Amino acid sequence: MTRQGVRLDMLAATQHDHFVQDDYARLASVNISTVRDTIRWHLVEPSPGVFDFSSVQPYAAAAHAQRVQVVWDLLHYGVPPHVDTMAPDFAVRFASYAGAVARFLASRTIGTPFYTPINEISFYAWAAAEVGWFHPYLIGRGPEMKRQLVRAWIAAVDAIRAVSPDARFVSVEPLIHIVPPRGRLDWEGQAEAAREAQFEAWDMLVGQRDPYLGGASRYLDVIGVNFYHDNEWEEPGNVRLLWHVLPRDPRWVPFHALVQDAYRRYRRPMVVGETSHVGEGRSEWIREMTEEVVLALHAGVPIEGICLYPILDRFEWEDSTHWHNSGLWDLAREADGTLRRVLNEPYAAALGRSQLRLATVGCK
Repeated sequence: MTRQGVRLDMLAATQHDHFVQDDYARLASVNISTVRDTIRWHLVEPSPGVFDFSSVQPYAAAAHAQRVQVVWDLLHYGVPPHVDTMAPDFAVRFASYAGAVARFLASRTIGTPFYTPINEISFYAWAAAEVGWFHPYLIGRGPEMKRQLVRAWIAAVDAIRAVSPDARFVSVEPLIHIVPPRGRLDWEGQAEAAREAQFEAWDMLVGQRDPYLGGASRYLDVIGVNFYHDNEWEEPGNVRLLWHVLPRDPRWVPFHALVQDAYRRYRRPMVVGETSHVGEGRSEWIREMTEEVVLALHAGVPIEGICLYPILDRFEWEDSTHWHNSGLWDLAREADGTLRRVLNEPYAAALGRSQLRLATVGCK
């Protein structure tokens, strides 16, 4: 939901909901067979306890027909209007929805079912309840919402495993690096505390932090790390360490070093949950990320895949006229309103080279 009260539905905005069969089919042309896709809770549960999977059926059917494995996101920042994320019964409500999804997909899934119950717990809590960027636009309640989301994740995992005991779960969070401003060594502690906060949700899920939430080792399965060009900055001040300016800031820490730190903490299988760049930088970014993943693999980090987000271009959350030009396919509007998929050839060529490179070291 935007501040203007408009519910964002990126699946509809990109017409992916209309062209899902074709969108999944064209993935074969770029050797992709696994995707992350979102189930829209507000459509599935239009009123409390009433579930309607007509919006999910086309995706499940397309995945089956095209032999595409889907990692299903159950909550990607949007809840139905009758759900309050801060209410005491939120975890119960979410688990009921998650269990219903699992029952619907149980007979419609090829192989092992994969889920991301809640996308980016830490970022979601910060954006929605600490600084008021996302609905419900709260200020200063980020820690409270983070614990609400952790409770809901735990309850959802239990509900899904009751239906599909072999289900796997991918917990994705931004992988960040934060440093103090130059010459301000007195702010090192503040910057380090901000950097460490990126691990709070995972620590809660495994029960290392706030064990009263119910966390245990079984609730953290596959770790997904989301990494973009602006994931490193100064704190305080929020001044970004610029990836594209060479020579690069010496305080910039390469991805392979950051991901090794995350792996040492949890010793879980890993994926790059999201990554991409914009415009002409798309090809250079995927080339560099490929080499960074190779370095991480050589260091013993079990990275099993890289997810390009977005695969279809998207617009800015608060400005539907500003398209990012960050997808593997750009979107061109035809006279009849159809958004034609236009493969970005340089990006696709760079992706093909990356796939060949990664195949030599066992990463898909």
